[in-house]
Amino acid sequence: MSKPLKYVALLAYLVFLAFPLLWLLSTSFKTQREMANLHPRWIPHHPTLSNFTDAFSTQDLTGSALRSLVVALSVAVITVMLALPAAYALARHRSMLNRVAIGWVLVSQVFPVMLIVIPLFMILRKLDLVNTLPGLILVHVTFTLPFALWMLQGYVRGVPRELEEAAAVDGAGRVRTLVRVIAPLLTPGVIATLLFAFISSWNEFFFALVILKDPDKATLPLTLVKFTGAEQAARLGPLAAASVLATIPSLVFFAVIQRRLRSGLTAGAVKG
Repeated sequence: MSKPLKYVALLAYLVFLAFPLLWLLSTSFKTQREMANLHPRWIPHHPTLSNFTDAFSTQDLTGSALRSLVVALSVAVITVMLALPAAYALARHRSMLNRVAIGWVLVSQVFPVMLIVIPLFMILRKLDLVNTLPGLILVHVTFTLPFALWMLQGYVRGVPRELEEAAAVDGAGRVRTLVRVIAPLLTPGVIATLLFAFISSWNEFFFALVILKDPDKATLPLTLVKFTGAEQAARLGPLAAASVLATIPSLVFFAVIQRRLRSGLTAGAVKG
């Protein structure tokens, strides 16, 4: 394929990926009359901010967004803190047991959530964690940890063992070697894992619906559902405006670390 055709294909792919976000942004500035038009426009004929003011005035978007941010950041940090030493152990001490553990990690990702939601709810109730943000954080960490572990162990395998041997000669123990020698070299992989855990938790809806019963503790995905009426008649304008606002933290988080994320994904592909 020639270079111009590659650029055309890349541009078409980018347009395909950006279409939902652009359409959502366009809808958020449309009036109710324009949204009901049989021939919708890309650019609103009479742009309005009423959908945003309506969204904030009818639902607690700010509070639910802050709760989602606390949960997502906590999940990202805790997941990496748990996955990093475990990934090091799996990558450096290869055995049949480790292979079985990695295989089980991958198999666990295909289990239907419905199989465990009732036992999970009962466990949380015994721990008095139902209807609490710590309970939701615990569940999110549990479900993001296996894939994060699988990601990080691929990066650890790419770090030469000679560096650890040199650190051992200098008198460094296992923990010090992991913190001072291995961890800095895994920065791209750690950042990629942080982003994965953050976005997974930020967008998660089902477990939040099951665990959080108090409206004052609802996360952002639960609040967005409230823009759908009792008869499933969605208020498209405020819903689009709230959804646009809900995408901003993920986009900002990605924009801040996109350079390191790109190098991390490339390194992981080579090292895995």
